[in-house]
Amino acid sequence: MSPVDPPVLVPPRIRDRAVPTDRPAAQRHDLSRYLRQMRLLQLGETGQRRLAGARVAVIGAGGLGAPALTYLAAAGVGEITLFDPDTVDASNLHRQVLFTEADLGRSKAVVAAERLHAQSPQVSVRAVVETLTPANALELISGHDLVLDGTDNFPTRYLTSDACEILDLPLVWGSILAFSGQVSVFWGAGGRGVTYRDVHPVPPRPGEVPSCAEAGVLGMLCGVIGSTMAMEAVKVLAGMGDVLFGRLALYDALRARWDELPLARDPKRLPVTEIEDVMLTCGLPGPTGPARDEVTAEELPALLAAGARVIDIREERELAEGGMIAGAEHLPMGELLHGAGHEVAGAVLYCAAGTRSASTQRALAEQGIRVRSLAGGFDGLEGSGVEIQRL
Repeated sequence: MSPVDPPVLVPPRIRDRAVPTDRPAAQRHDLSRYLRQMRLLQLGETGQRRLAGARVAVIGAGGLGAPALTYLAAAGVGEITLFDPDTVDASNLHRQVLFTEADLGRSKAVVAAERLHAQSPQVSVRAVVETLTPANALELISGHDLVLDGTDNFPTRYLTSDACEILDLPLVWGSILAFSGQVSVFWGAGGRGVTYRDVHPVPPRPGEVPSCAEAGVLGMLCGVIGSTMAMEAVKVLAGMGDVLFGRLALYDALRARWDELPLARDPKRLPVTEIEDVMLTCGLPGPTGPARDEVTAEELPALLAAGARVIDIREERELAEGGMIAGAEHLPMGELLHGAGHEVAGAVLYCAAGTRSASTQRALAEQGIRVRSLAGGFDGLEGSGVEIQRL
């Protein structure tokens, strides 16, 4: 089943749109800046004008968002709205190439917008320091011509895909982990196209899929996948080439090889008509920065000796693989988020690498519930003197 006929590439909102003429002269696109790419017959002046008239929403300014944003702005995409609620952390710098040590603690969206404006002042970049939620996603994404999802958590991926299907917007999606990356272009296309839900019908349970913080990732892989996402976005917007509709491109960095899988819409799946909140199903979006209230591995033995309550929020299979902290309780993240937050006030939470516990700590803090997160998680306990109980 063909998801979308190949000629249907350019979203109607930007087809044959000219460069806006109502902007101040300093903000209008100087086409001479793009002569090298305009010499490509597949792009030309028509394609460049389509790029200049396009409005793109980019979700996330992290490992994938940073290279994608850089190349979208450099290519002359007219308006970019950048969504990212997080701040710059030292652990970001090996792969999020828009940031430097001078930016630590600052808003990613604001810093990225500053960098892109310095690089391409004729491009309008709007920073939105706000989290996409089921309540605001449709309003915030509406009015764009294309969405690029550079996030690293499942709730936002499903949310973005559902919003794009409802609004009938093409979505460029990418994912990375360790040495592998994936890229595709989703488009509901009035019930004919493939979306993220056709590839991943059921959201994973908390902890079922490791995050990059837990499994690791190379910065160069972010560049490969993020740049590929920018390429697919430009192809869609300019109306050129064979876009990754109905195809999933898979990159293996260790083999230096691209593979491809065909995708098809599930004929039994009904089109998405309302936003589903999958946050409690597969966990909270993880922050890239540290928790607001952390405990170090060196501090933990004294806290345990003093009777502090310590809770392991990992999944059962994770405990079976490596054990748990002696004296700790087990309460999986999913159960905690389903309403046990008030019951754990004052506890120290830990997961595998500190990502999920930091997410949970920050979320509970917003509700006025104070818990602490173990920095580095269970994997960071080696040499700390904390006793491990094997199961």
